[in-house]
Amino acid sequence: MDHDRSSGEGVGPQEYTLIKMRVQELHGKLASLAPKVVFLIAATLRPETMYGQTNCWLGPDLNYIAVEAKNGNVYVCTKRAARNMVYQGMLRVENKVLPIVEMKGYELMGTKLTAPLTSYKTIYTLPMMTVKEDKGTGVVTSVPSDAPDDFAALIDLKNKPALREKYGITEEMVNVEPVPIIDVPEFGTLISAPSVCQMMGIKSQNDKEKLVEAKEKVYLRGFYEGTLIIGEFKGKKVQEVKKAIQEKLVKAGEAELYQEPEKQIISRSGDECVVALCDQWYLDYGESEWRKQVEQSLSDLDTYHGEVRRNFEATIDWLKGHTCARTYGLGTRLPWDEKWVIESLVILVSRLRK
Repeated sequence: MDHDRSSGEGVGPQEYTLIKMRVQELHGKLASLAPKVVFLIAATLRPETMYGQTNCWLGPDLNYIAVEAKNGNVYVCTKRAARNMVYQGMLRVENKVLPIVEMKGYELMGTKLTAPLTSYKTIYTLPMMTVKEDKGTGVVTSVPSDAPDDFAALIDLKNKPALREKYGITEEMVNVEPVPIIDVPEFGTLISAPSVCQMMGIKSQNDKEKLVEAKEKVYLRGFYEGTLIIGEFKGKKVQEVKKAIQEKLVKAGEAELYQEPEKQIISRSGDECVVALCDQWYLDYGESEWRKQVEQSLSDLDTYHGEVRRNFEATIDWLKGHTCARTYGLGTRLPWDEKWVIESLVILVSRLRK
């Protein structure tokens, strides 16, 4: 809760789709994991772009661990990501991260992977210097037709033999081309690759400011105006099929749902907070009859400004389950479950309504 935080007040959970990329050959430090099935897991906000995967990015100097999943498979990610997973019931042991193997990113370079939806039968792990340990899993899917960062980093590796040699990357591993997946007005189908990067004069991943600007242009236009041109949802708007593709991947066992804080949250005890799946009582603000009454009340309300009304409507649209009780502190006990104390803000709202 907000009053338990020393920083990160108001920050909520962010849902990702964890893409499971199966390791084809276990070698190096991964060899000790045989005969288990091993996956590198990448967190993405754009599951609909997985048709365009050409490779996988790892931070060469980041620390990675292998942990056992609930179903007995092995996941490779950062320890920070595993700490969130372990509190969401995704790993074999709950509430404690137990690494099987620890390794640096550069020790995993050139690993052969099988990734869902892509047309490439094999993709390789490649180095990207900008992969962060404090966001996602430290494993990043590469879609150079949709992401300027991916395109610029791929071009770097193609044009710099010394960089490839440093990390044991062969020319064959970068012999891939962007896969057209989304048609966007003005940019066409190879959005970031030949269009935006060329238009903005982006030469490499060192053009950081230009890449930030390019990413904003591509992602917004691609998601809200783009049309998918590949796969079973071909011809449909990207924003309409995102959820359907996510569900398809999860149902096929090729992905999982995962959450972590949108930004870093530090508790008053100095610990970094995680998103945890736990028992909780909720007020169901999304219940249809209750929502109809609220929407009717809003229609009768003079908000004096259109923006105020739009803010109310947006909140009503996303607000569904909201926690209403806690397990410690002073307060009124929940009548039907007295180990819980009613959240003080809930009591305040009910008194204001009276």
